[in-house]
Amino acid sequence: MTRLSVNINKVATLRNARGENVPDVVRFAVDCERFGAQGITVHPRPDERHIRRSDVYALKEVVDTEFNIEGYPAPEFLDLVEAVRPAQCTLVPDRPDQLTSSSGWDVAGNAASLAEICARLRGAGVRSSIFVAADPEQIRAAAAVGADRVELYTKPYADGYARDRGLAVEPFVKAAEAAREAGLGLNAGHDLNLQNLRFFARNIPWLDEVSIGHAIISDALYLGIERTIQEYLDCLRP
Repeated sequence: MTRLSVNINKVATLRNARGENVPDVVRFAVDCERFGAQGITVHPRPDERHIRRSDVYALKEVVDTEFNIEGYPAPEFLDLVEAVRPAQCTLVPDRPDQLTSSSGWDVAGNAASLAEICARLRGAGVRSSIFVAADPEQIRAAAAVGADRVELYTKPYADGYARDRGLAVEPFVKAAEAAREAGLGLNAGHDLNLQNLRFFARNIPWLDEVSIGHAIISDALYLGIERTIQEYLDCLRP
């Protein structure tokens, strides 16, 4: 079964709006695990507009499933990852001021630096995952630089789902096949939700993990976080 990792950035955004500790990000992560989530994802940005460095250290002490830290591999970010040693580090090509991830890496164009980073993560005992578009060439390049996994940027799938879901998923199936042929693990994330997740997972049954934050927190406003996690897990069951 594909694993569900809950991105809790939006919980931190809500907390930071008041400058206190409500909602408690650490407690929320523990509760997500208790309700069935199989991983916790955070994306600490330099301005700490949601997840703070202190959150990352605190979460490391309590996350019992899989801890995934994603971000742009600036020196201070890599230092944090080496200090915390999560199960996985997802490398994204975001600018520091970027609102959210909006594209995958040009892996071939950044091959030397990404190879060095993947080797550094491996030395720290951290699995590496590179955020990429559904492009077999970029996926093969990710394998060549020594990545352990790729994470497919799924916004194009989500945008096309309502018009023609078969057409929308087709390039992602091809990309997933390229990842499998290259010996890479496979993650996916961005704009996956209760409407489009089941079809995506059915078409790529060897998908290792999905990382979902905005949609889960938005659904939880209506359904509650326990029921929301159960409904997302149901979408991922074979």
